[in-house]
Amino acid sequence: MQVKNIVITGASGGIGRATALELIKDPQNRLFLISRDESKLSSIHNEIPGDEHRVFLYPFDLVSGDYKNLVDSINEKLGGIDILINNAGALVNKVFTEIDSSDFDRIVNTNFKGPFFLIQHLIPTFNTGAHILNISSMGGYQGSVKFPGLSLYSSSKGALSILTECLALELNPIGVSVNCLALGSVQTTMLEEAFPGYVAQVTCNSMAEYIAHFAVNGHKWVNGKILPVSLSTP
Repeated sequence: MQVKNIVITGASGGIGRATALELIKDPQNRLFLISRDESKLSSIHNEIPGDEHRVFLYPFDLVSGDYKNLVDSINEKLGGIDILINNAGALVNKVFTEIDSSDFDRIVNTNFKGPFFLIQHLIPTFNTGAHILNISSMGGYQGSVKFPGLSLYSSSKGALSILTECLALELNPIGVSVNCLALGSVQTTMLEEAFPGYVAQVTCNSMAEYIAHFAVNGHKWVNGKILPVSLSTP
């Protein structure tokens, strides 16, 4: 079996954490986990079965962090990247007329600017045959049902989807594939922010199984695709 070096952002909770715990089940995988929330990130070792030395934790803010130090640390711990899962995300639920510039900066910086510049800085670190997997939303999927209060969130996720298509073309010469999963309703804290009281049909763990499998295998068949993964919206 081939060792897979995997980087996941937004890894301290929700889908990111569940995906990390799913991927660490494979003894060949080594994980570099990134999150702004240092305390929640550090607790992930309590849930890791077996050899925790295959998991490296890195508290980091994708918007304001020092990317040189991040890249140096990834090179030191992994030596190269086979899979990057851009999972970090933020949401604001406000009607359009109440959204202010601080809301705009926080959501766009987290959902689009962060992944954009993370990929840019990591380009020299990707191994040939690497797979970048961006986690978007059905809210950012063209033609899907839209909801009041989520214009900023959905627009930022739509930008991430289009970036996927662009980078699949630009990174193809260096052997890097880029895909995007547009997720429907999953039972997370973010879903509760968007739709208080709603109960999703899909759990974090079940979605994590799908994401983990696609991250490892999906680029064997598709590149530059935005794929809806949804039972409901919401």
